[in-house]
Amino acid sequence: MNTLNSQDIELLVSQLNSAATPEDASTAIALIICSGNSEVAAINALIAALSHHHPEIKVAAVKALVELASNSVEPLIAAFYASTDQGLQAYIIQALAQIGDKRATDVLVEVLGTSVANHCQGNVRRIAARGLGHIGSHSRNPEISDSIVKKLTWALVSCEDWGLRYAAAVSLEEIDTPLSIAALQTASQEPDKVVLSRIARALH
Repeated sequence: MNTLNSQDIELLVSQLNSAATPEDASTAIALIICSGNSEVAAINALIAALSHHHPEIKVAAVKALVELASNSVEPLIAAFYASTDQGLQAYIIQALAQIGDKRATDVLVEVLGTSVANHCQGNVRRIAARGLGHIGSHSRNPEISDSIVKKLTWALVSCEDWGLRYAAAVSLEEIDTPLSIAALQTASQEPDKVVLSRIARALH
């Protein structure tokens, strides 16, 4: 329950922005989560914390942004498109994938469809694939779920990254519609034994 007023939140945001140690930042983030406050200032401060040099703070900020869904979705999407920092974008995608809000469908599809070579960004594509699976499995709109299935099918049969194909297979199983099952059946020629085994498990 939110028992903090705007002045209290301003103090927490200021504490987070000026934190001298990871412990100070973690404390501020924990208090923001406990407050349940979703004011713009709090959301923006948490998004800024995704660029913190300390990995634990980035993880804590992702957790907080997930806790504050759905008010954090639009600011996260805006921050993704406003940034050119691939590291920051990666953490934004992590948060959006965990939230699984349909408003993030387009940005997750865009990330999934981006051809990248380095391992870090390759992992981001896998996270995006899993986020799409989460959205598709909860969507009551057939147009949304079908469009997601088509994108995941493309990833399953066309992408060189075996890890991405694996993530696509898991997501297609999670969506569990006739279209997603048919997509898994089309991947019988999968060359990687691990991915092929995961597809077989999904089909049975």
